[in-house]
Amino acid sequence: MSKPAIRFLLLVALLVLLAACGPSGGSAQGGDEPVTLILGAYTTPREAYSRIIPLFQEQWKQETGQDVIFEESYLGSGAQSRAIVEGFEADVAALSLAADITRIQEAGLITHDWQSLPNNGMVSTSVVAFAVREGNPEGITDWADLAKPGLEILTPNPKTSGGAMWNILSLYGAAQRGFVEGVPAGDEAAAQEFLLAVLDNVLVMDKAARESIINFEQGVGDLAITYENEILVAQKGGQTYDMVLPRSSILIENPVAVIDANVDKHGTREVAEAFVNFLFSREAQEIFAEYGLRPVDPEVAEAVADRYPPLEDIFTIDYFGGWPEATQAFFSDSGIYTQTIARVQGLSQ
Repeated sequence: MSKPAIRFLLLVALLVLLAACGPSGGSAQGGDEPVTLILGAYTTPREAYSRIIPLFQEQWKQETGQDVIFEESYLGSGAQSRAIVEGFEADVAALSLAADITRIQEAGLITHDWQSLPNNGMVSTSVVAFAVREGNPEGITDWADLAKPGLEILTPNPKTSGGAMWNILSLYGAAQRGFVEGVPAGDEAAAQEFLLAVLDNVLVMDKAARESIINFEQGVGDLAITYENEILVAQKGGQTYDMVLPRSSILIENPVAVIDANVDKHGTREVAEAFVNFLFSREAQEIFAEYGLRPVDPEVAEAVADRYPPLEDIFTIDYFGGWPEATQAFFSDSGIYTQTIARVQGLSQ
């Protein structure tokens, strides 16, 4: 073979090697080129993420010399989960409940054990609370009061909102566990009638928890069933309505996960994993606490314990057997909630 031919083959081999070493599928990591990270989140912690993201960007820049550009989407948790399954290419999902992460996993987009993160992948917690008008003119003290005839309640739609699913399960669990006056513990029929009475008082079902609280702030309704942190954030921002904590609530656990299919397509796995890990850092946990979310870091939780009064009874999704069982039992076509809301709609016609 001639020398020119050998040089040509060596040049081709070098070019192939360089191409193989280069980035694939979108944003490069490392070096001076910025990397874009897409966050798909539920609406409630938007303000917390507005504080956390710049801290992470600063840390990543210091460690790697690279800028991170965030593209953020905030929807009701169920709607966000379905959007990701249907093609929204989020690198990281930060949602309201584990079932919405599981939906993404079952679609084949998450292939690793996302619950191997600290606290089983739950980055924050909260409890269900009632937003009531200043001075609590309706005299709301606990779950039983939500069945008062004529009370106008706001709660989001469980078909689109993770927060709404927490609300329904918290109400029903409190009734089953004996924390609703007039409903004997363990009495399924009485618990279903109580759920019917409360749903019959629901004035508006918005798509997301944040939309419900905004409507309440605009003067709609007597009460909003929501997250404790939604009310604390609103009060911090100058809203003057009051909060009532029921004696019993489900523990709201909020998961986060890297979406394998999308980070591999975008070439963003390293920065996505670093961001998710950063959410469990003391810095991020303190910010979650500032915005009303109960932190999962034990040291931060102890430091802010005085802000979060203990409830008489807190139970987890395991009380209903876990999310697959709860979803089937309550939100399937034959589920308790689905059948009860159909009865409400029948009564109103």
